Amino acid sequence: MYCKRVSAAFWAEPLNAVSNLAFILAALWGWIEAKRRDRLDPMTMALILLAGMIGIGSFLFHTFANAWSSLADVIPIWTFVLLFVLVALRRVAGIRPGRIGIGVAVVAAVIAVLFAFGGDGSGNQTSDSVATAEVAPVASPPTDEDTHDYAGENSLLNGSEQYLPAVLAFLAFTFLNRRNGHQIAPWITAASVIFIVSLTVRTLDMHLCEIWPIGTHFIWHILNGAMIALLFQGLIRSPDLRFAT
Repeated sequence: MYCKRVSAAFWAEPLNAVSNLAFILAALWGWIEAKRRDRLDPMTMALILLAGMIGIGSFLFHTFANAWSSLADVIPIWTFVLLFVLVALRRVAGIRPGRIGIGVAVVAAVIAVLFAFGGDGSGNQTSDSVATAEVAPVASPPTDEDTHDYAGENSLLNGSEQYLPAVLAFLAFTFLNRRNGHQIAPWITAASVIFIVSLTVRTLDMHLCEIWPIGTHFIWHILNGAMIALLFQGLIRSPDLRFAT
């Protein structure tokens, strides 16, 4: 469970729900910039739509908090990851389509493992736990003790270990692009720093319940929205190596 959610009520997590506007704004900025630079091709448009769907899906999960909304949350996230890797390998690294297929297969395998062992992309609040809350609603208002007991039930990393491959990918991509002097390097560097900070905030969520009852998960949303915005800008503003001679 998140630090904030103690019931199955629609607005049990108001900050976690509203903060998903960050993803919508990132998608909007990406669309505006891509259109202005005449880079609004089908793949870029698909990424923009997926970013918007991340915001919508996460909003649904943090309001309805059930099995179908969990899927609406996690599917756009990992689809975006898979497609962005594909597009970046082709346009930024200039890798041929055949080799991209191998890379995508590897990424898909990693995502499958994350689904199997790491839970969903949002946090520790699984569909089973939410379903239980819906079947047996809270009979009386939860106390502070009830709320904070969740912190002790979570792992040290609060499920954030599932994002370790993403951290390693960010660091590798940053190193390679800075070494090669690619124009996307400043953007990917900034996105990497933001992601590491946001992951730290996400990890601390349950551990800070005692002193910060509203939790920190909404900051995870805001920072990840900023990260996606930077990834879009770097991709759109950088030269497309598909057309390099």
